[in-house]
Order: sequence, then C-alpha cells, then structure tokens
Amino acid sequence: MNVERVRQAYASVAEVYIGLFGTREQVHPDDLAFIGRHLAGRPGPVLDLGCGPGHLTDHLRSLGVDATGIDPVGEFIAHARKTHPDGRYQLGSLESLAVADHSLAGILAWYSLIHLPPQEFDGVLATFRRAISPSGMLVLGLFEGDEVAAFDHKVVTAYRWPFDEVSTRLARAGFTEVERLLRPGDGQHRPHGAIAAIATGR
Repeated sequence: MNVERVRQAYASVAEVYIGLFGTREQVHPDDLAFIGRHLAGRPGPVLDLGCGPGHLTDHLRSLGVDATGIDPVGEFIAHARKTHPDGRYQLGSLESLAVADHSLAGILAWYSLIHLPPQEFDGVLATFRRAISPSGMLVLGLFEGDEVAAFDHKVVTAYRWPFDEVSTRLARAGFTEVERLLRPGDGQHRPHGAIAAIATGR
C-alpha cells in the first residue's frame, strides 16, 4: 500500500470524513457490540490501527480497554486528541508496528486494511500475529464481495474480500476465526462486515 498516497487522500477530506463518521453514534450498534464482545475484558494493551477520528478508541476505553489509537493522518490524530483528551493517540502506520513481539492483547483494524493491495494482505496479517500474544484477538472491518476485487472508493482505491478467503488467510497467519458479522448492501452501503479471530499456536 502506498501509505503516503492514502494519507494524503484522507488528509484532503479529513473534515468531511470526521463529520460523516467521527462519533460513536454514527457507528452501527451491532458493530459496537461486536467490537466490545471481542476486545473488552482483555488484560493488556490493544491497538486501534487506522483509528481515524478516534471514536472507536474512545469506545474501547469506555469499556475499560487499555486502548491506543494509531493513524498516519495528522488531522485525525489532532482531532482525536482534542475530542478525547483522556485517550492516547499516536501518528503511525499498520505496516511498521513498533511494538515488542507478542506484547498486545488485541488489535482493532476497522476498515483500515481496505486500501491494502491483496498481495500485501498476508504480510500485514503476519505482522499482526507477531505483535499479538497467544489467545489475543484481532478484529477486522472489511468490505465483502464474491471475489477479491478493487473498487472506486470515495477517498482512494479500496478492495472487497470474500470472508471465507479472509478466514483462510487468517488461518495461514496463525489466527482462528471465532465470529463474523455480515451486512448485505442496501442501496446506500456496500456489502460489508466484521471478522474476529484469536491468535493461536506459537
């Protein structure tokens, strides 16, 4: 993924994006429940990678999670720090996680892998597995489709995935799927959903 291209694309629409998606109230209740179900109550740090305006990091912290939001877009981090002053927000990218091996209780990557070219997907999952402790949890939000395919996202090119394919790739990286949530397209929204997987093995 061209991180700088994606960063610039989101920075150029940061104010609009924050207005459309930047609060907990703008998140579907089923999504909030899914995130809480799999990441609340876990002892140890959790990273919200691609945290955007920081609202989901704040949601996790409201559930007692030791969560830190990380995003490459400075405008998002500035907004998150101002809006959620008790939270922790840092500039960074998911491709270069500066954390010790097996040091995380979980990772939330909520639609933050959608711009990742398919050939880079496995490498990022391997990075996540390196960072997450055994029995730690990974929660992904993704666009769903019948095949891996690019589409013209409003900000920058994104990809849709068959969730069975995602589950297979998660297994190769050392995760086991424990739950998925799918919502069909409704004319306004593309088919999308979430998948939660636990770190197994090594």
